[in-house]
Amino acid sequence: MINLELPKKLRASANQAHQVAKEIFRPVSRKYDLAEHEYPVELDTMAAMVEGLNDSGTQKIGGASGGRSDEHATELLGNTNGGNMSALLNALETSWGDVGLMLSIPYQGLGNAAIAAVATDDQLERFGKVWAAMAITEPSFGSDSAAVTTTAVRDGDDWVLNGEKIFVTAGQRATHIVVWATVDKSLGRAAIKSFVVPRDAPGLSVARLEHKLGIKASDTAVLLLQDCRIPADNILGSPEVNVEKGFAGVMQTFDNTRPLVAAMAIGVTRAALEELRTILTEAGVEISYDTPPNNQHAAAAEFLRMEADYESAYLLALRAGWMADNKKPNSLEASMSKAKAGRTGTDVSLKAVELAGTLGYSQHLLLEKWGRDSKILDIFEGTQQIQQLIVARRVLGLTSAQLK
Repeated sequence: MINLELPKKLRASANQAHQVAKEIFRPVSRKYDLAEHEYPVELDTMAAMVEGLNDSGTQKIGGASGGRSDEHATELLGNTNGGNMSALLNALETSWGDVGLMLSIPYQGLGNAAIAAVATDDQLERFGKVWAAMAITEPSFGSDSAAVTTTAVRDGDDWVLNGEKIFVTAGQRATHIVVWATVDKSLGRAAIKSFVVPRDAPGLSVARLEHKLGIKASDTAVLLLQDCRIPADNILGSPEVNVEKGFAGVMQTFDNTRPLVAAMAIGVTRAALEELRTILTEAGVEISYDTPPNNQHAAAAEFLRMEADYESAYLLALRAGWMADNKKPNSLEASMSKAKAGRTGTDVSLKAVELAGTLGYSQHLLLEKWGRDSKILDIFEGTQQIQQLIVARRVLGLTSAQLK
């Protein structure tokens, strides 16, 4: 029989993250939902805890910087084989507390996953402890990552970047930004590279912060790069343009981050299900696993349906993380997990609001907030439609040119 229990080491790390979510995130969740753009000072405590855990070699709480399980990354980032799984579970647990605060944990940005995915050993040495946001989306495109128009031009010992990036999570607070730019527009997507841009780099500025539907504790910025200069060796991976390989190098980032975003959605889903179960139980609605759903209360039957979706999303995400840790190509599984979890998160959280009635729609509980927060988890790192398109290409063995 297949054993689906988590290893003891991963359970310990996840339990730590759950305590942070319960004791630090949940108590201030509503506070920062109502105070958009106000810095969560409680995260300064988190920063100290993360730094202490890193120094002691313990797994990271937020986990976005997981993804390298080779020997060198183990030494630098405190990861052993299981780094992706640990990062995934930690993201799930902290998102159970508050996904906006999870995205604001210092030194745990989505850009860290990009660094872990494609950086050279020397770059891991230099950028292993930075707080990195990730800047991909531009005003002219959203889901088509190959449509990057931001440029990077080599000038002596520097790269000079020009362009505008929007919807950059932690774009104001992070110490570094991983920017996607093209080094040669004539070569198409193969020329798209990722660059590590320090916050104080000349020519980098924050144009504005966005007002959003959800994840209000997280800052979402518009960044301008105007003749922004960075050192030549701040280009992640190889600077060479390999037309045959395309931009598979930078796309490796998504194989790491999509299961993490799936985990965030799963965390919000579990929070909503737990709250809904409490409400239904207090209302006298019994949820039975021994009676067919069609013979139970309609709300109980709906709960069982949603719980089954939650379980399948959870197992898909674990599979994608396990494959990454075992150096198996997981592009298909990463997109499957992201698509399933994103859709499940919005379905479950909004249905929980509906079934909870007036309690669900009011601010007495966090249900309505989770309903708002969940929507972005079905959008960023590739929308639902993009994930389904990627899955179809992988299953059918077709290229992006053959199936659009």
